Amino acid sequence: MAKHQTEKQQVPLPVEAAPDGGWGWVVVGVLFTSSALVFGLIRSLGVFFVEFVQYFGESAQAVSWITSIGVAMQQLLSPVGTAACNAFGARPVVMVGGFLSGLGLIIASQAATLTHLYLTMGLISGSGWALVFTPCVGSVMQYFNRRRSLAMGLGFTGVGLSSFAFSPLFQYLVETYTWRGALLILGGLSLNIVACGALIRPLVPPRVIAKADSSSRSAGCASLFSRFCEYFELSLLSRRGFFTYSLAVTCFNAGYFIPYVHLVAHSRLVGFSEYQAAFVISATGVTDIVGRVVSGWASDLRRMRLLHMLAIWTGLLGLFLLLLPVSSLGRNYGGLLVVSLAYGFCAGAMTPLVFAVVPEIVGMECMLGALGLLQMIESTGGLLGAPLSGWLKDFTGSYTGSFVLAGGFLILGTIITATLPHFWSCTTPPPPSPKRMGKKECTEDRLLKQPLSSDSDQEKSQSMEDINYSCQSHSTEPVPELKHTPHSADRTEGNAAC
Repeated sequence: MAKHQTEKQQVPLPVEAAPDGGWGWVVVGVLFTSSALVFGLIRSLGVFFVEFVQYFGESAQAVSWITSIGVAMQQLLSPVGTAACNAFGARPVVMVGGFLSGLGLIIASQAATLTHLYLTMGLISGSGWALVFTPCVGSVMQYFNRRRSLAMGLGFTGVGLSSFAFSPLFQYLVETYTWRGALLILGGLSLNIVACGALIRPLVPPRVIAKADSSSRSAGCASLFSRFCEYFELSLLSRRGFFTYSLAVTCFNAGYFIPYVHLVAHSRLVGFSEYQAAFVISATGVTDIVGRVVSGWASDLRRMRLLHMLAIWTGLLGLFLLLLPVSSLGRNYGGLLVVSLAYGFCAGAMTPLVFAVVPEIVGMECMLGALGLLQMIESTGGLLGAPLSGWLKDFTGSYTGSFVLAGGFLILGTIITATLPHFWSCTTPPPPSPKRMGKKECTEDRLLKQPLSSDSDQEKSQSMEDINYSCQSHSTEPVPELKHTPHSADRTEGNAAC
């Protein structure tokens, strides 16, 4: 009995305490600013791409590794950011990450070789980005429950807005201060993430969480390896739904950043001016903002399952990427701009859904660890996508193959998404057998099966949230009585095992 109570203490309280507003909107502002200074900056680095090729006299493939290493480090080290967030709270972790991201760019302004840029912009700044992004996303998810998709969409609009503003700004800074001065200024701009991190107010004090986890581990873990697996939520890798989704997101990631690395260079190669090329990225940033807001709003309407919406947007995104090189034939700037606008809308619409789907697959109790592992796995796609597309440009002499590759990755990821458990189900099938997951069974398949098109379904979702956090027998508050549903007994047993 004592052991059972100890295990229950490790269930976190963020969803139960989510205010769906209040200071949570400040945290959304933190996500807005930090995502702008992380991914908005990454997506606008294409302005520096041409400068680096000309200054260092290197191939497009070699220069592409700068962005790829930075993105890969951001995603590969996300579990480290997650573990640090669990131990110390999101506030200090984000502040340290902001310092590292700015430091890397400042040192990069003095680079003498591409290797220096790999180590500074790639390794140092990428490590800082890893400590910033996941804790900010997790904090927003903890502050919001009913409006989670909308809050995520608004927070991620910072990426689209910064893409609109940063490309011409970076072009101006490069022309005025050279690329070295521009990187120095961007380093100072990135240090604002430190101030953003100071605004994150945890719903549950970190020390309370650490104490509960410590007592739980001392009772249930007999080895250092077991503690490591528990701390980093490595048990998620044994779940078919999470592993399949990770493969799909890896394909998304491989193709997602390719246009932001090569679109400016492609526009200049076909004959457009520097500012015309930079404006293409800015225009995609505008529709990116609209796509994120529309996607978040539509998701909260619950008219369609989030997985289905994600598959639609990623499929359309892959299609528009295939059309990008065709649209610029004959120096048709209008055609290139139209396809880029459509591409930006779909890219913005899919982004909040990629993360909003995670709680449906693993449950809120495993959300933070799942975000870290997901980004670590998808880092392989970010690491290989841009260099492979750069090699295709060097081999063929144009960027047509690069955009076809990007579109192919997105379509492949969409196909893999369609193989998720119960993806094709629009109604609630019978609950899975407990034998499939045993003691670790939480809410993975049940949440994947939830149809989100009626009020009764929302009531089931709400009752499931009550079950997830009602097993805290150490609390002095009475456990709310659950509504009797056909499978309420199964749900209670599954969540008690968690």
